[in-house]
Amino acid sequence: MVSKLIAAPARSGLRALALSALAATTLTACAGGDGGTRDTAYVARDVETLYASAKERLDVGNAKLAAALFDEVERQHPYSPWARRAQLMSSFSYYVSRDYTKSIQSAQRFLSIHPGNKDAPYAYYLIALSYYEQISDVQRDQKTTEQALTALREVDRRFPTTQYAADARLKIDLVNDHLAGKEMEIGRFYQRSGKWAASLIRFQNVVETYQTTSHTPEALYRLTEASLALGIPNEAKKYAAVLGANYPGSEWYEKAFKLVDRHAAGVTAS
Repeated sequence: MVSKLIAAPARSGLRALALSALAATTLTACAGGDGGTRDTAYVARDVETLYASAKERLDVGNAKLAAALFDEVERQHPYSPWARRAQLMSSFSYYVSRDYTKSIQSAQRFLSIHPGNKDAPYAYYLIALSYYEQISDVQRDQKTTEQALTALREVDRRFPTTQYAADARLKIDLVNDHLAGKEMEIGRFYQRSGKWAASLIRFQNVVETYQTTSHTPEALYRLTEASLALGIPNEAKKYAAVLGANYPGSEWYEKAFKLVDRHAAGVTAS
């Protein structure tokens, strides 16, 4: 099972956001419909009717077909202003249908053709969300997690005052916590295997790279533990002191204090 850091924004909310941003021009002359067509076999249609058909499919929850129809808008009318809008709506529709690879590809295509468009922030945001949705639990490879972090940072860097950046910053914190959890998982594995030096490196990485995450108190305790196992009690006392100074009420500090008191009480920290 894939575990998410937090629930992604409700897709109904994302749909409203996308449609308000990308479909500000209301369609009023679409009475012709698509003649009852239920697939994407090539049928020459005027651009407004084709776009309206795609939007109708999205509105009724058939996001996969909607994405294909938005793609058809661009294929049949590549030079129409509707083609630009359809590219991004295609990316959004693929996102809703959980085809994240195609969502990323569509958004990247949009950005390659329209890099300075007013909807570029949303395209970057869709790319970040598509990676974010694919984050796996800490026992699996974290390549996609790293990609999500990079994409979220790009949203924040490029568009810091937007609502997309505000959400990206929240998710960056959660992704960092996830990556720290992966380091902790590996460090604990090394400890169980008796590879104390290797575990110490992992826990140090948590403290140095992910120091604002929820894993830092345990990492400091594990560093205390590993230092004692490696025969460097002075280091153990230093880590325990840092733990006590920053997390005095933590259960991990209590455990570290007892550990140091038991194994390094007579050692003078230098």
